[in-house]
Amino acid sequence: MKFSCNQQILSRALNTVSKAVTIRTTIPILKGILLKASSDNKLTLSASDLDLSIEKNIDINTQEEGSIVVSAKLFGDIVRKLPNEEIYFEMTEKGTVSIKTAKSEFKIVGFPAEEFPNIGEIENVSSQLSFDKEILKKMIKRTSFSASIDESKGIIVGVLLEIEENSFNMIALDGFRMAVAREKMKSEEKKKIIIAAKILNDINKILSETEEDEEIKVVLSTKKAIILLERTKIVIRLMEGEFIKYKEIIPKEQAIKMIIDKREFEESIERASLLAKEGKNNLIKCSVKENLLTINSSSEEGTVKEDIIMEKEGENIEIGFNSKYLMDALKEIEDEKVKMEFKTGTTPCLLKPIEGEEYEYLILPVRISGDF
Repeated sequence: MKFSCNQQILSRALNTVSKAVTIRTTIPILKGILLKASSDNKLTLSASDLDLSIEKNIDINTQEEGSIVVSAKLFGDIVRKLPNEEIYFEMTEKGTVSIKTAKSEFKIVGFPAEEFPNIGEIENVSSQLSFDKEILKKMIKRTSFSASIDESKGIIVGVLLEIEENSFNMIALDGFRMAVAREKMKSEEKKKIIIAAKILNDINKILSETEEDEEIKVVLSTKKAIILLERTKIVIRLMEGEFIKYKEIIPKEQAIKMIIDKREFEESIERASLLAKEGKNNLIKCSVKENLLTINSSSEEGTVKEDIIMEKEGENIEIGFNSKYLMDALKEIEDEKVKMEFKTGTTPCLLKPIEGEEYEYLILPVRISGDF
């Protein structure tokens, strides 16, 4: 194997495929990246942790075909530190890789390409779909933060991707909150798949780094999904199991309804959070009286009170929240105003748009003690 390529182009490609490299593995070869130089002047970089696999190809000048696996961390560190110029690579008979620029030369140990797992093509294709890249990015961002980060919680570390006749939905929850994002989409078949939130976040980063693709093709089977971009292939192992019946959790009728300025509400919670007690679930108290929302928070260091004018329908109410959960949801809402709905001070709160069903956030309240 012998080729040359531009340092910046290679460095960007390494940033993409490195998202599939894991250091927590008992399989040493998975700590590496497979380099494959072909006669059509393409270099394919591949990495896999068996749950997420990524292939990326870039343009190079090939002098000799060949393939080898190199340490992802060492190879990436070397390439990133080299100047932005042409880099020359050559595999020796001893299985080492020579990396040269005008003023630098490295020789690093390589590993046989045959030992690297075959990312492979998908078998038993059940569906082929197309998504607008920006819409998919937005929906991942609106939901993935609500998935559980506790691996022992099983299926809820994943995000449900649900295709219905007239809509594409994404749902995530962790037992304390739930996020639902919806987009109109015509489909001839219904489909449900579950992808780990961590993997979806990595995919979102890759999509943000990709400039040339506006439409994304997705191929599905019972166990895998493949996302196809112009120069990148992402293979995802789907999570197995039944997702929670989320539609049964969403309240149908809420007696108390508020319309509030999103930015003002977000900034008030942010200030109140400065004195929210970590040991008390970042607790803030929201008191709704007539057309005034008062937010209180306290700790050993002091107290804070914030007043916001809003529109209200229904009874007055007092309710406590984990301020982080409210903030996480509000950060992803782009509307100027947002609707909040309650039944009582001890039932879940629903955050939603004033019109439409583009998103819904369900947040469980926190019990307010008498000494608040």
